Amino acid sequence: MKFCYLLLLAWLPVSTFGKVSTELLAGGFNQPVMASCPSGVTSHLWVVEKNGKIITLDKQTGDKSTFLDISKLIKIKMNEQGLLGLAFCDNYLHSGQLYLYYTNHVGDSEICRFTAHGPNMMQCDPSTRELIIGIKQNARNHNGGWIGFGPDAYLYIATGDGGAGNDPKNHGQDLSSHLGKILRIDVSAPEGYKVPKDNPFVGQIGTKPEIYAYGLRNPWKCAWDQKTKDFYIADVGQNHWEEINFLASGEGKGANFGWRLREGLQPTPKKNIGGSRPTSTVDPIYVYKHGNKSNEGISVTGGHVYRGPIKSLQGKYFFADYGNPRIWSIEVKNGKACNFMDWTEQLKATQGPISQISSFGEDCDGNLLIISISGNIYQLVDR
Repeated sequence: MKFCYLLLLAWLPVSTFGKVSTELLAGGFNQPVMASCPSGVTSHLWVVEKNGKIITLDKQTGDKSTFLDISKLIKIKMNEQGLLGLAFCDNYLHSGQLYLYYTNHVGDSEICRFTAHGPNMMQCDPSTRELIIGIKQNARNHNGGWIGFGPDAYLYIATGDGGAGNDPKNHGQDLSSHLGKILRIDVSAPEGYKVPKDNPFVGQIGTKPEIYAYGLRNPWKCAWDQKTKDFYIADVGQNHWEEINFLASGEGKGANFGWRLREGLQPTPKKNIGGSRPTSTVDPIYVYKHGNKSNEGISVTGGHVYRGPIKSLQGKYFFADYGNPRIWSIEVKNGKACNFMDWTEQLKATQGPISQISSFGEDCDGNLLIISISGNIYQLVDR
């Protein structure tokens, strides 16, 4: 019998071994834009729905429960508004503290702290809300929405440029505005926040001290490599280019990513808008054109560097396009992107390529999740 089994293995094509695919983890969510879990929790996922609800998912049973409902605080008038981001404190199971990024009734952005309660902090009351930062928006689009705790334990916030086209008020380059930025704040105090003393523009007249980096259009999902602590920022382009930005661990304070002067690696084509590359600009590590080809798209969705149980995927940064249903990966070596791969066909679901990918996620075991705004969450698995 063993001999026959060995013959069978010899007959199978090489591609059969170590084949990576996806399986449906759960479905039926209402416009999910994020899935995450606090440190130390392996049994559940917290799924962020754009309408203002956070649902906990039991990964073993598939049971769902409403963790928090702030839909009364949100009024969505455009697709890019709503509840957009979630970040758990490292000591969440002790403090119950988490942070949300959403657009409020008038369309302005709010970053708020909430405090969960109950066994394993599995419930949260909207009444625990504490406003940390409010950011005035000039339009209904380009709200950014990502927040996350960095390796330095500070809270990072990615904001869009305030909307409309071509950043009409030049918020991306304006250091007196919170818009079009990566902000960095210290929320370790019992109330409010402090500005880290080593933020790059602290003490400079006319600047917002919370700014860590600037020159962004509409950053849609950022992530640290859990091993190297490198930082990845996916920035949605305008008419021609999508981009992935990269900051090596410990670098990036005061970085200028170029918008509105630059789209991708090119001057923004609008007259009197685009310009030469400033000497301080940090160029994208990877760009792709707008279009329908296998290496093109219209709206980038940032992902994660894979650090889960599948050895063949280690170090690959996965990302996707929302409009052209593609899933790709790159690797970064010596500060440059390499080893581009198209995973769309291999990771397709039973009904075809996964479409409208709004986000990627990670569980506490490092498994990579693919989230479709249509309501499904998939997990990468090794077949």
